[in-house]
Amino acid sequence: MGGTRPAARAAAPRTTTDRRGAVVAALMLAMALPALDSTIVSTAVPQIVGDLGGFAVFSWLFSGYLLAVTVTLPVYGKLSDTFGRKPVLVAGAAVFLLGSLLCAAAWNMGTLIAFRIVQGLGGGALQGTVQTLAADLYPLQERPRIQARLSTVWAVSAVAGPALGGVLAAYADWRWIFLVNLPIGAVALWLIARHLHEPQREPAAARARVDWAGALAVFACGGVLLTALVQGGVAWPWLSGPSYALFAAGLALAGLVVWVERRAAEPIIPGWVWRRRTIAAVNLALGALGLLMVAPTVFLPTYAQAVLGLAPVTAGFVLSVWTLSWPVSAALSQHVYRRIGFRNTAMLGIGAAAAILSAFPFLPYPGAAWQPTLLMLLLGAALGLFQLPLLVGVQSTVIWSERGTTTASVLFCRQTGQTVGASVFGAVANGVLASRLGGAGDLDAVTRGLDTGAAPEATRRAVADAVHAVYLGASCAAAVAFLVLLLLAPRRFPVLMD
Repeated sequence: MGGTRPAARAAAPRTTTDRRGAVVAALMLAMALPALDSTIVSTAVPQIVGDLGGFAVFSWLFSGYLLAVTVTLPVYGKLSDTFGRKPVLVAGAAVFLLGSLLCAAAWNMGTLIAFRIVQGLGGGALQGTVQTLAADLYPLQERPRIQARLSTVWAVSAVAGPALGGVLAAYADWRWIFLVNLPIGAVALWLIARHLHEPQREPAAARARVDWAGALAVFACGGVLLTALVQGGVAWPWLSGPSYALFAAGLALAGLVVWVERRAAEPIIPGWVWRRRTIAAVNLALGALGLLMVAPTVFLPTYAQAVLGLAPVTAGFVLSVWTLSWPVSAALSQHVYRRIGFRNTAMLGIGAAAAILSAFPFLPYPGAAWQPTLLMLLLGAALGLFQLPLLVGVQSTVIWSERGTTTASVLFCRQTGQTVGASVFGAVANGVLASRLGGAGDLDAVTRGLDTGAAPEATRRAVADAVHAVYLGASCAAAVAFLVLLLLAPRRFPVLMD
């Protein structure tokens, strides 16, 4: 798998527990909060809009949350390395639950969007710190076990979230989709407070100064650039004043981030994150993963309904099958990377993913539902071989006091890749639709037209061509990830001794 650095360099405090199983249960419950939130809200949008109004801005229910999660990941990673995982995780869970309670009490769309951003501020702490603690709790040989369990949380949430959201919205009230977080989070907090015990921090670490100027600069830069990517081509044209202004401001803030971080004693984004080949390669590769994941998660449900003529529930099943094979493949990946190494296992997985994504445009038109379902099942298995070895591998190359920052940088790059992918592939799909339909058009308008039965055959073929183009783009992203690992990542990760 890789060589080891000297034991002195590897020495780091190891998290101890009264009952490690109880802490693992707490981590799974904590991860369930953002995992469920990513799927449960979407099914209740019609009821939310019907009650609060604000149809023109409802997309910010998702965009605002995503922005808050993404831009706070580096900040929470550094804080967990400075003050420990437990206080960051407890604070993040408390903020997330406060945001959930406020969302349930929202009185209009504006307040609901604001409270969703509060949720996202807590969600960033949950996602990054849970993944970091998973590496703290287990030695290298056992880390696939806990990571597979966390992957299972996302798989179950992908299936159960839409169903639970639909039931609550139909038979209770949409506000319950936020209130359901409270008992889950309360149990997680109780288990963490009772059973998670971290070693005492050294006096120098306890007195470490937090780079609040860098944190604010990172937050502002990420927020501006991600807003430009999320809203460009949606709220305003790409070639327009708002886009130019946001990108210019984002670039200026990026320069400010570099200037501030180079002068900080303990920077939020330290330079070694990009100077070390292993971390840089994993960051870029998982950024490409985030980009290619947009193809199935965003465009496959539309393809299943518009081209295959499936009902929404059945179309959701076509997508959800990859959440079944992904955690199984991830759990089994340890048997592969122990033989051929982290890098080669990840290259095997992403190479297979590139071939599977490339096969999608060759499906017959209109085809049968089992065909894309089979491809999604295979894609999940391929990506399980890709993501988990990289995450476990990169966490194993750093000491305890660098693990939070490293994990956060990996998750930040993946989230950013998803944001970029949504913008890029949205533009690709809309461009293909416009050319096939002989004029301007976008996928959302076409989908609404299909719901009313308008222009079925020509539109269905246009949607098929648009989604095929997106999948080809996703296969190119997979190829880029393969090349990054081949050319940049070391053949053997410099793993530290436990």
